[in-house]
Amino acid sequence: MARYEPKTAEPRQQARWAAADAFRTPTEGTGKPKYYVLEMFPYPSGNIHMGHARNYVMGDVVARSRRAQGFDVLHPMGWDAFGLPAENAAIERGIHPGDWTWSNIAAMRDQLKLLGLSLDWSREFATCDPAYYGKQQAWFLELFKRGLVYRKDSIVNWDPVDNTVLANEQVVDGRGWRSGAIVEKRKLNQWFLRITDYADDLIDGLKELEGRWPDKVRLMQENWIGRSKGLQMTWAWAGQAPAAAPDGLEIYTTRPDTLFGASFMGIAADHPVARALAETNPDAAAFIAECRKGGSTQAEIEQAEKIGFDTGLKVLHPFDGREVSVWIANFILSEYGTGAIFGCPAHDQRDLDFARKYDLPVIPVVRPEGAGDDFAVANEAYTGPGALFHSDFMDGMEIEPAKAAAIARIEAAGQGEGATIYRLRDWGVSRQRYWGCPIPVIHCPSCGAVPADQLPVELPRDVTFDVPGNPLDRHPTWKHVKCPSCHGDATRETDTLDTFVDSSWYFARFTDPTAADPIAKAAADKWLPVDQYIGGVEHAVLHLLYARFISRALSDAGLMSVKEPFAGLFTQGMVVHETYRRADGAWVEPTDVELSNDGGRRSARQLSTGEALTIGDIEKMSKSKKNVVAPQEIVDTYGVDAGRLFVLSDSPPERDVQWTSGGVEGASRFVQRVWAEVDGFDPAAAGDESANASLVRETHKAIKAVSEGITGFRFNSAIAKLYAFVATVRDHGAAGGDARRQALSALARLVAPFTPHLAEECWTRLGEEGMILDAPWPVYDPALAADDEVTLPIQVNGKRRGEIRVARGLEPAAVEAIVLADPEVQARLEGLTVKKIVVVKDRIVNVVVG
Repeated sequence: MARYEPKTAEPRQQARWAAADAFRTPTEGTGKPKYYVLEMFPYPSGNIHMGHARNYVMGDVVARSRRAQGFDVLHPMGWDAFGLPAENAAIERGIHPGDWTWSNIAAMRDQLKLLGLSLDWSREFATCDPAYYGKQQAWFLELFKRGLVYRKDSIVNWDPVDNTVLANEQVVDGRGWRSGAIVEKRKLNQWFLRITDYADDLIDGLKELEGRWPDKVRLMQENWIGRSKGLQMTWAWAGQAPAAAPDGLEIYTTRPDTLFGASFMGIAADHPVARALAETNPDAAAFIAECRKGGSTQAEIEQAEKIGFDTGLKVLHPFDGREVSVWIANFILSEYGTGAIFGCPAHDQRDLDFARKYDLPVIPVVRPEGAGDDFAVANEAYTGPGALFHSDFMDGMEIEPAKAAAIARIEAAGQGEGATIYRLRDWGVSRQRYWGCPIPVIHCPSCGAVPADQLPVELPRDVTFDVPGNPLDRHPTWKHVKCPSCHGDATRETDTLDTFVDSSWYFARFTDPTAADPIAKAAADKWLPVDQYIGGVEHAVLHLLYARFISRALSDAGLMSVKEPFAGLFTQGMVVHETYRRADGAWVEPTDVELSNDGGRRSARQLSTGEALTIGDIEKMSKSKKNVVAPQEIVDTYGVDAGRLFVLSDSPPERDVQWTSGGVEGASRFVQRVWAEVDGFDPAAAGDESANASLVRETHKAIKAVSEGITGFRFNSAIAKLYAFVATVRDHGAAGGDARRQALSALARLVAPFTPHLAEECWTRLGEEGMILDAPWPVYDPALAADDEVTLPIQVNGKRRGEIRVARGLEPAAVEAIVLADPEVQARLEGLTVKKIVVVKDRIVNVVVG
């Protein structure tokens, strides 16, 4: 019996697929239903590892199985190719960002093709290609015309090393996520997209995705948008009003029921009142400068020490008229509400931490059930339910009625009104860098900002990076143009678009990547929404939220019909690997490591130097820590099918999987076992009739279990069933003829989504025509797939005390006899009288004793 040789089989099958152009998406009507499978497309860094591979292999399993089930499948690939890393690489290496990017794309394309993915490469594009971003500029101008694009001055996070604006999420501990430089707050004129116009629709649309999107992702988006109902009101100044807010201090609160618990007012460091104070008060200016060094994300602010500056200003409480001091506080976000709050320390932990630090009053106004008027808080704010007290006209009310009463009282006094606000802010898309999509706008002294009249507005190649900053700002010719309206001297916009814009619509372009319009409406209507989208949970908020917004905006503009772009979403876990370090702290690649186990104690040494190494943590595969495994290494040693199988078999797909050489070796052995069963098939052997019938039943059970595993994204469970089925086929050595052929034919088709090269070889060896790629998915008979036995839990007086395995459908009398004869049950019943036995057929047995 010949050994399976992946080094020759896998290239042979890939050549067959390429010659047949097997994965090209049908463009003409076939009468089949459609299925669109898409993995989040990669940034072309130059190399992929098996961590990346897991994402694409998952999509390939879905694409191949859906094709076999009778669907026309769209499964494309492209490149998220703009971005700051390429620009940094250009500076470091003295090359053009485009050259670096396109060479990386070529390398990564070859690496992906090693994996045998069923991708339609004819639809490939890169976002840095003018053929793509020119279409993006076209729809950008359509949104500009519709008022969804605008410019305004905005306080931004400025990275003084990378010389660009950073999103809040790109600021870590007050430093730029790539440069490590301390981030500065600057006011810049920026371009924005009005995502807030769609805030309600984006939240409400999440309901449609229930059951097809992970609950945690839907919740993260809902929290990010942050819709809340409350009270917007103005507190009058006590004494002379500051010029920055002459009509009073406006605040927004979701807890108007706690107004009587107010002990201070807090304003953000960039609130107009704070900025005005800083102009004349050096201490205030110094405090604000210190605040700007801190983190700007909600999580970072929550974790930071709460600090404040007493402005000396006071406001009047709207209900009892007492004076309340106004503080600048570092934990208040200017982007949320009005940038000002009233502090109620007894019922908000941040406020309580602040009050304890500065010895401010703590006034409880909500008490839990059973507490008296002496209820107080110590170091933990009370945020639970209860009744109001110390609150005048709201005393005795529960929280929700009290909120309504407080809002009504404020509205009657003309000091404010009930309001709904959102944490979501309009999307700032300006980036002060070269390697991005040019914003297609021309600035004219007479006409203002006008759309460019010729698209695409292409990036000039003749730029240099020898001076910090955006080279487009200093380009001698590209920047200077004539105004399309008045034909006078004008300048191009030199900011480029955030790369999240590039990925906000690429799924729609894939439906027809050569269309003259940005989106071919007929093709988009055919293929969208994406039926199964697969990618990392790190994109759960921004990318997915922006894509949902742009889909709605383009739909409203008539460019496409679908508003919800991704019908199904799966967020996969990562592939992790041990790390290894030398004494000097340098990381060592796994291929240069020899592991040993002496008496249960593991140790490692570097093969190239012999130096002892420290075995570190198991972490996400990362080039920086050199704990990556490249696909080529797996292909050379085990074959790509073994690598594909292992990254899907070792844990549920939503969880991380630890890469081990032992694990991929086990997958390689399974590949050989499958081949051994197929290669050893003798069609002339009739087999034993009983064994044949048994094998047929086991085949139908396997088809059912594997099919359900793939459909439910339980790939590890499906593979476990395949392992068991191969053992079953082997154990049914007495079976032959049609029963064995049926079993092996089903086995080949069931493993095809996971190990496609092996499956094609098996298909040929079985003498089947064509490619297994075009073979239909095996169908099971429900009667034959039903398990012959069931497990019945045994309860004694309602408490589980054991279980038995019995034939399915066994009559209650027979079940009773088996239960009473069971030694464990007998031990439980010793000294007791059995009053009756209740048998729910094929479900449960309950023994009632006295």
